[in-house]
Amino acid sequence: MNDYIIKTESLNFVYDDEDSDIVKQATSPALSDVSLSIKRGEYVAILGHNGSGKSTFAKLLNMILTPTSGKIYIDGVDITSESFSEDDMFDIRRKIGMVFQNPDNQLVATVVEEDVAFGPENLGLPREEIRRRVNSALSVVGMTDYARHAPHKLSGGQKQRIAIAGILAMKPDIIIFDESTAMLDPMGRRDIVAIMERLNREEGITILNITHYMEEAARADRVVVINDGRVVLDGSARDVFSEVSYLHSIGLEAPQGNELIDELRSAGLDISGDGLTPDEATETLFKFLSRKN
Repeated sequence: MNDYIIKTESLNFVYDDEDSDIVKQATSPALSDVSLSIKRGEYVAILGHNGSGKSTFAKLLNMILTPTSGKIYIDGVDITSESFSEDDMFDIRRKIGMVFQNPDNQLVATVVEEDVAFGPENLGLPREEIRRRVNSALSVVGMTDYARHAPHKLSGGQKQRIAIAGILAMKPDIIIFDESTAMLDPMGRRDIVAIMERLNREEGITILNITHYMEEAARADRVVVINDGRVVLDGSARDVFSEVSYLHSIGLEAPQGNELIDELRSAGLDISGDGLTPDEATETLFKFLSRKN
């Protein structure tokens, strides 16, 4: 079994003139020389300002786009090889699920359970297996009681749960969340992030969370920062978010606790400790104030 479920080598992508939704000039690469290896079962957050290339990276992994040059390996299979066939593509797409920003773009049926069953039905699975997968997926996302509801009558957070259930019913090894919490309120975001974490820790699914919410990213095992199409930071959340000044220089922020502690240090206060999470920031400030008193 390959330890790296995702691997890219010198990956490059340039949008051409046919991509009318892309404002960039054809000569400006969306991705440039991206080489990343992601282990099976990792929980990785990918950050970058708008237009940095992070969503392009996701679409390349999911074969929505084809790289201009470079290599992509999914579970050891070179999906950029000339010998890569339609049958190979079908197998790989069963391994990768993608949850988009707007759940309405992924809901296809008029009844929740039928929507979740859509993917398994296309796989040609037996009816009993489809039913089992639908029930299991709805249970995981906490939407069992809504199985017979109409998706369009649900809240944004509930719709996103149904979109995730539809992906889960396909039993993927990897799920890419592409700004999947961007349209949700704070409670909805919290619920979806909790589902991501549970899928990773209990089901062993490799999770890529493309987000612009720093507090979300801080919960991941690893954070990758892309700026102008290049990977500029890659490490633990603690290490990446300690680079507050550098993040500011590329138009990003650190989690609020880190930002506060960095500002206090810049003001001359001798504070030791981090603020990656609200609890950690509170503890760091409490220790500082206790020491001062």
